[in-house]
Amino acid sequence: MFTSRKTDAPAEAPAARASWLSRLKSGLARTGSSISAVFTGARVDEALFEELESVLLQADAGVDASQFLMDKLRETARRERIEDGGELKRALAQALIELLAPLEKELDLERAAPIVMMIAGVNGAGKTTSIGKLAHHFQGRGKTVLLAAGDTFRAAAREQLLAWGERNGIAVISQDGGDPAAVVFDAVAAARARGAQVLIADTAGRLPTQLHLMEELKKIKRVIGKAMDGAPHETLLVLDGSNGQNALAQVKAFDGALKLTGLIITKLDGTAKGGVLTAIARAAPIPVYFIGVGENLDDLQPFRAREFVEALLS
Repeated sequence: MFTSRKTDAPAEAPAARASWLSRLKSGLARTGSSISAVFTGARVDEALFEELESVLLQADAGVDASQFLMDKLRETARRERIEDGGELKRALAQALIELLAPLEKELDLERAAPIVMMIAGVNGAGKTTSIGKLAHHFQGRGKTVLLAAGDTFRAAAREQLLAWGERNGIAVISQDGGDPAAVVFDAVAAARARGAQVLIADTAGRLPTQLHLMEELKKIKRVIGKAMDGAPHETLLVLDGSNGQNALAQVKAFDGALKLTGLIITKLDGTAKGGVLTAIARAAPIPVYFIGVGENLDDLQPFRAREFVEALLS
């Protein structure tokens, strides 16, 4: 059943935000503890810088981002005559916030009706689950949402999206097999006819090396544009945060094919690869709209650079 919610977006409950930040901190603990250990009782010398660079590389910050941060820290230490490990850690925190801040961007849901979002990603990244959580997030802000089951290759994917729709009280436009572009085209027409404010279109998972499937993604995007001028308004890639540098390669490949407007990074909990955001910030600074640290409906939350760094280095 299609439900309409006209209420104003509620203010985020401080207790709920604090609970999520606690889970984020816990999820990043493996990365954060290995970084923080470098500064404990340490003298600020070249050996410390080299050890810190090694830890950043192990956390999948990447060569470019690690070198950028080390150059900045060395310059700050010289300029401010930092000799204490704790002071250098605070300098690292500030450098990380400045590096990640350009990735922080609010998702504008008011510039069109409906806002059409096309979601892409490799198999296993958490794409369909993220769509369910996104729908829940938007509903919580008073938006009416419609889903499109554009993954017509896997019956399980369609069933999973239908289950998320039922869980959230949201209609899902789907077909049993068929052309994914046609499903999404019909969904755009349905969203406009029903007055939905947000349409989220799923697509089948694929590897960037599967060129024929990447061409299919391009076709889906073109068809969405024919269904509604200016659409899709957001082309989002879902990334498994535990994939480290492989996630960065995915960003570059999907951006080359689709011109991505934003990222959703999942599975940051329980991984030592939290540094991948710094690699993205240096090599492919595409906005990170949401990050996820768990399986609950509210575990996908907007990315905020300062919160992320504070959780990482706490």
